[in-house]
Amino acid sequence: MTEFGEPAARGGEGVPRRGQKAYGEGREALLNAAVRVVGRGGLRKLTYRAVAQEAGVTHGLVVHHFGSRDALIAEALAHSIRTSVAISEVESGTGRIEDFTAGLSRMVTADPDIQAFQYELLLEARRRPELLPEIRRQYDEYFGAARRELSRIIPGGADPTLARLVFAALEGLVLHQLVFGEPEVTDAALERLRALLRTLAADAG
Repeated sequence: MTEFGEPAARGGEGVPRRGQKAYGEGREALLNAAVRVVGRGGLRKLTYRAVAQEAGVTHGLVVHHFGSRDALIAEALAHSIRTSVAISEVESGTGRIEDFTAGLSRMVTADPDIQAFQYELLLEARRRPELLPEIRRQYDEYFGAARRELSRIIPGGADPTLARLVFAALEGLVLHQLVFGEPEVTDAALERLRALLRTLAADAG
């Protein structure tokens, strides 16, 4: 039995159904499916069969790609964070304050499941401390992206405490929009945050 409590794939079970993508092409689709399953139903709903049904493949293909539930969770978390960093423009790379997090509210509106997935894992880590090392490692990607972009914006660079403070504000805005909607409130708060960063940048310069 696998960690999901389902039998491992045998014979042709790992073969994609007619019209489905081949091995190398379908991995991201499976990760997106896992994110949607957890985002909508919580971590307890994450099974091979649920992911396979969401992705439109056999459950044996999910086993073939990931092999264990924990491996699937870890890879889905890494995938969701990479996607969020890119879409939100936490690290736009331009060093322009107006570009910082320019895509944040659109990110939540376009794909709320990917954000809900991350919050579900954070809460699950309170009950399963063994998840914490991987979650901490992946969230360091967020912190690093925020700090690198803030260092482009603020002369002399941004210290880790400031980066953590700014990221905490961003994460709170994402959570509030996820629950309450109101992207316009998120955008207004981001403008106020950018104004504060302009003041810090002017003082540092």
